[in-house]
Amino acid sequence: MGDDIESYTTSLKSSVLQYRYENGRRYHAFVDDDGKYMFPNDEEENDRLDLWHHIQTLSLSGKHHLAPIGDQPQRILDIGTGTGIWACDMGRCSKECQYPSADILGNDISPIQPTVVPVNVRFEVDDVEKNWVYSQKFDYIHSRYMTCSIRDWPKLMKQSYQFTKPGGWVEFQDYDLHWYTTNKDYNVTDNPFFRWSQLMAESVRKYGIEPDPGPKLKQWVEDAGFVNVSAHVFPIPMGTWPKDKRLKEIGAFNILSMLDNLEGITMRALKTGMRWSADEVKVFCAQIRNALRDKSARFQSNFYVVYGQKPQDAVS
Repeated sequence: MGDDIESYTTSLKSSVLQYRYENGRRYHAFVDDDGKYMFPNDEEENDRLDLWHHIQTLSLSGKHHLAPIGDQPQRILDIGTGTGIWACDMGRCSKECQYPSADILGNDISPIQPTVVPVNVRFEVDDVEKNWVYSQKFDYIHSRYMTCSIRDWPKLMKQSYQFTKPGGWVEFQDYDLHWYTTNKDYNVTDNPFFRWSQLMAESVRKYGIEPDPGPKLKQWVEDAGFVNVSAHVFPIPMGTWPKDKRLKEIGAFNILSMLDNLEGITMRALKTGMRWSADEVKVFCAQIRNALRDKSARFQSNFYVVYGQKPQDAVS
């Protein structure tokens, strides 16, 4: 995993690898808190996360970021790196990602990242909601897809500001759980998928976790002290109903990721937050799968990208 001598996370404790197993799925073991992270960390879930990497990249027309970070960033931090696919793509000297000068560090509560990585990419096991301890600041701090994962977003923004170099950039790419229909004649309240989005949001809120960070990112970034803040919103369809070719492709991958691992992303949240049984969750997921195949529903959500710069004359 590679040590980072500039971080207090200098070793991978054996307890981190003592995963929890529930209903045939594997979950993290970084902290003794069932509500810390609701989703699995096994291979099936990792495939879903990598598929979301593709969806997000498609949404950004092949780009991995929108912030104008320049050609030679020296230090990059990827918050909640997940499978590490974004960090590895940024580290590769490809046509799209030419940052060979950058030292790229990704952190996550689960050690699920690959061991064979570009020479300028490293990973550490860490909880981004704890106090950060780094001896050097970063040129660029990146975060994405932390929906249903973070309790204190303002604290995360403040720590990002603290550990960004003057003139450096932060970028937050995220969603909300609000799915809506673009078909004005469709009764969304009768759809199990719409009910699922409401139940998931209600469940994670019981643990103090924010399910809808996307629309709030811009204000949080500005409140933290960043300037030159820019916000962008991209539609994320569910299914192949859009006429636009790129949106149709995004929708196809989106519904694939949902159908393939629906129980995995639903089970713990509804069992712990709503006190459902495993059988009740499975029956509900079957209803959702059927509902998702209804093209007339035309469900869509939003993908938010917000970036900002730390003032050049900032003291800290």
